[in-house]
Amino acid sequence: MNSHPSRNDFQDIAAQLPDPYRLLWREQVGSTNDELRKLAEQGMAEGLVFVAEEQTAGRGRRGAVWVSPKGENLAFSILLKPIASKALWHRLSLLAGLAVAEALENYVPLSEIKWPNDVRVGGKKIAGILVEAGKDYVIIGVGININSTDFPEELVATSLHEQTGRVYPRGEVLHEVVTRMSRYANGINHGYADSLKSIRERCSLTGHLVSYLIADQRHEGVVRGIGSGGELMVEIDGKLEALVQADEVRILD
Repeated sequence: MNSHPSRNDFQDIAAQLPDPYRLLWREQVGSTNDELRKLAEQGMAEGLVFVAEEQTAGRGRRGAVWVSPKGENLAFSILLKPIASKALWHRLSLLAGLAVAEALENYVPLSEIKWPNDVRVGGKKIAGILVEAGKDYVIIGVGININSTDFPEELVATSLHEQTGRVYPRGEVLHEVVTRMSRYANGINHGYADSLKSIRERCSLTGHLVSYLIADQRHEGVVRGIGSGGELMVEIDGKLEALVQADEVRILD
């Protein structure tokens, strides 16, 4: 039996993951997404969950740095090979958000999904998701604050520990997320409408005035909900527009 304490955080749940999901643990990598992409390009089968104890180059959307002290939180990536049209792959970001939100609700009250890639608790960011696509694969990168209590002043962030005062086993949370993701991964086409109901219930932007970037151009509008394809529905000057992708979505009111 491996005696490495950090690896043992995940060893017990490795055999419990639903088929075809399986675990690969590394003590330190630059980015779990980057490492998993190399394996995907070499023909790695779907379902590999790459977990790192420490990322030296973890990132979010638009290259933002993901801060995660060693041994405190979760940083992992999941390899999928969807059979649905590539035009629908963007839906995986919201489905991953739903999987994370539902998993965290085992420990805290309602988790909110901040379209398109964040999960929030108590108005603060607790998890981020970065979906990156290759020719025939998708990598879903997930960072979840589990036991951290010290965040940079510029980050409006929180963790499970900060919310409840308890220390949580990271492997348990990982198992909860992957189990839920296994249910949603093949639902980006048929079955997506059912998932949307739960996503809409958790949408933190609905009804708010927001600003967002598209091709480095800033826009403002009032969010009216999430469309049937996972688009953010924004009212601008009385006209409803559907956003499939946008960057730096900020609540203004």
